[in-house]
Amino acid sequence: MSQKISIVCVSGTREKLQMAAMIASVAAATGDEVMVFLSMNALTYFVKGRATDAPVEGELGTLMAQKGVPPFKQLFQQAAELGDAQLLPCSMALDLMKITKDDLDPEIGPPTGLTRFLSDAEGGQLLSF
Repeated sequence: MSQKISIVCVSGTREKLQMAAMIASVAAATGDEVMVFLSMNALTYFVKGRATDAPVEGELGTLMAQKGVPPFKQLFQQAAELGDAQLLPCSMALDLMKITKDDLDPEIGPPTGLTRFLSDAEGGQLLSF
């Protein structure tokens, strides 16, 4: 049975972005409808040419890098490419940081306001990282 999963990413730490990406990629691969709202500190990792290594919170973040766990950006890309997950940048955060849609990685969808995202998320699971 397909379900709707909406994920809000605001953290800029490796562990939280990794968990959000794992949920998005597995859910998308199994046919669930997935929307990921990228805002605050998470959004900067999806700007072309910016650092892709988020700071770690603890030991597990370091172990993931050492053991070759696929990085969160790769998992988000797979979710978008293979499972049609929507990766939606927060329009307010884009405005505040003076980032345009053209500045973002190609798998990132159209800028979206929080009101629209929450409306579209209605009736499904909402997760926040």
